[in-house]
This record gives sequence, structure tokens and C-alpha cells, in this order.
Amino acid sequence: MRTGLPQPAPSASASRLRRRPRAGLIALVLVTAAGGLGWSSVRPSNDRPWVPEQARLASARIDGPTLILDNVRNFDWSGDTAVEAWERRSYDLDRIASVWYVLTPFARDWRGPAHAFLSFGFDDGAFLAISVEARKEIGERYEIWKGLLKRFELTYAVGDERDFIGLRVLRHQTDAYVYPVRATREAARALLLDMLDAVNELAGAPAFYGSLRDNCTTRILDHVNRIAPERIPYGWRVLLPGYSDALVLERGLLDTDLPLDAARARFLVNERVRAHIGAPDFSSRIRE
Repeated sequence: MRTGLPQPAPSASASRLRRRPRAGLIALVLVTAAGGLGWSSVRPSNDRPWVPEQARLASARIDGPTLILDNVRNFDWSGDTAVEAWERRSYDLDRIASVWYVLTPFARDWRGPAHAFLSFGFDDGAFLAISVEARKEIGERYEIWKGLLKRFELTYAVGDERDFIGLRVLRHQTDAYVYPVRATREAARALLLDMLDAVNELAGAPAFYGSLRDNCTTRILDHVNRIAPERIPYGWRVLLPGYSDALVLERGLLDTDLPLDAARARFLVNERVRAHIGAPDFSSRIRE
């Protein structure tokens, strides 16, 4: 049996000191829970005052070999004011011939931040561009950090190459690289249809854009990995898409034998875009 001096009763001040850490922990838990509830309660929407070039969502349907698209964007950016145009277009899926990887770095001094999208070519000279983007409201500007905080909805813009490439070269003053992708007709068709499934899905189930894991390049990577026999891993050249052309070339997916620097020089299209922005065969001219 233990014996000894009786222990003194804890003082009131000592009890308060012990309660303070416990109270602080409880407060932290409550604040964290409230923040989590607030975060989870934010819902994406297709009903906002969008900027004009993202105001409409495309939709796709297939009738036999014919692809019918509504709200194909075909803005004219060559003047001081954009001329808006939304169109219904039809494409023969049996005539799909090529895939092109379009890369537009945001700055010339550091290639890291960039936008990328795909374009699909057809035997009749038509091209169809699909661009995964952060959907902006009027007055909003894209910022990478905002894309981490559910500030933008996700959209698949579907449109004409003259619009998508012209916007970035003429208005954004960025470089544009149009790279040919090594793909069979069957792979090109499967990739296009997989992207169009996402186009239709977003019309009924809006989603948020994510700067790290749900953006232009990660979405392209997801679509490619669903149809490719060998998966491409997520890595820093996807996170910094200005370097993604190096990854695609390294994987043998660019249809060129040129080394990287020579390929970048060959497939930079800025001068041809400015020279041929009004040409009816714009897409062919920028590939000369």
C-alpha cells in the first residue's frame, strides 16, 4: 500500500491553464469543420453572367457517321472589337484524319504557365478545336491561385481554329505552337468522341476547374490515357504545361523527327497566323 504526503488540490489557476489548450483545440476543430462545410457547400453552376466567348456551352450528337455540333464558336478577333458568331456544324467522322496539339505559353521568359488544347483535322480541310478552360464571369481574370479555390467553373470550348488560335496570337500576344500528333484515324476518332462525351456531360452536370488536377492539360491527359495503350503519368511537365511539348515529344507522340528546339521553331505559327487570319483556308496556311 502506497503511503506518503497527500497531494495538494489543484489551484483554480492551474485548472484554467489546463482548460485553455482543450478549449483552443475545440475551437480549432469547430473552425475547421465550419470551413469544410462552407467549402463543400459551394456548388458549380452553368447559370452565371459569363464573358461573351464562354457564354454558350457546346453540345454534340451523332447521326450515323455524321457528328452534329451546336454552339461551335467562331469569333473574329482580327479587328479592334471581337465579332461574335456561334454556329451549328456537321463533320463526317469517317473522314477524321489528324490530331494536333496546340500549345500557347503565357510568357516568353518562362515557359511554365501555358494553355493547351487539341484540334482535329478532316480530309475535307475542316478543323475542329476543343479547349478545356476555366469559365470566367464578366469582369473576372484568370489567376492560377483562384483555380485552387473553386472560383471558376470548367468548360469545354468547341470552335474554329481561326478563333482559338487567333485569340491567343492577336489579342493575348502569346506564342502559339501547332504540333502534329502521331495518331491513327481510329485513335483520333476515339479521342474526339471521348472529349465530346465530356462536352455533353458538363451541360447537365457542371464542375469546377482546378489549377492542379482538373485543368486544360490534365483533362487532355485523362482523355489520351483512356484510349492509349500506354499511360502517360502525371508529372511536373503536366503541372507546368509550357514544357508539355517536351513530354509529348519524348513519348513519341509528336509526328516529327526534329529535336525539341527545332520542333518549336518549325511549329511556331505566329507569323503565319497574322499573315493569313482572313484567309478561307486559314488552317492549311498556318501549317505550310
